Amino acid sequence: MKLVILDRDGVINEDRDDFVKNTMEWVPLPHSLEAIANLTQAGWHVVVATNQSGLARGLFDVHALNAMHEKMHRLVGQAGGRIDAIAYCPHGPDHGCECRKPLPGMVLELAERFNVKLQGLPLIGDSLRDLESVAAVGGQPILVRSGKGMKTLEKGGLPEGTLVFDDLFDAAEHLINL
Repeated sequence: MKLVILDRDGVINEDRDDFVKNTMEWVPLPHSLEAIANLTQAGWHVVVATNQSGLARGLFDVHALNAMHEKMHRLVGQAGGRIDAIAYCPHGPDHGCECRKPLPGMVLELAERFNVKLQGLPLIGDSLRDLESVAAVGGQPILVRSGKGMKTLEKGGLPEGTLVFDDLFDAAEHLINL
């Protein structure tokens, strides 16, 4: 089975410094829905792993999060794609949980759920913590320049072997053509 893990904000949809809090603020990035559709049609299983500390901060509730994810599923489906699972961390940065990226909790959960090897498992993200979460377990970190990706690239310190692409569409094309 071919599985790819995507971060959400800054990879699939626009990111906001004040958090994406509702369906009106959840706006897909150009070509991201098409990228997911292309992956799906090429036989990839697409899953999402996303930190959602806005829940812990009281900026939105689980109903708003579910509505955002329903919108994402609907738009991806209309584009001809599918998201097979969404894992999210509801905790704040200081909660000490095991699921919040850069820790690999969500990566481990998704790999176990889909019975895939960790070695080489691709995760596409726009922040260092995304890349660190998959690199920690032997996966393939992939940075996109969308969202906070350019700032992440400029700061440096990327895990060894990190691949860099302009956006999800380009990263997806690379995976499809492997």
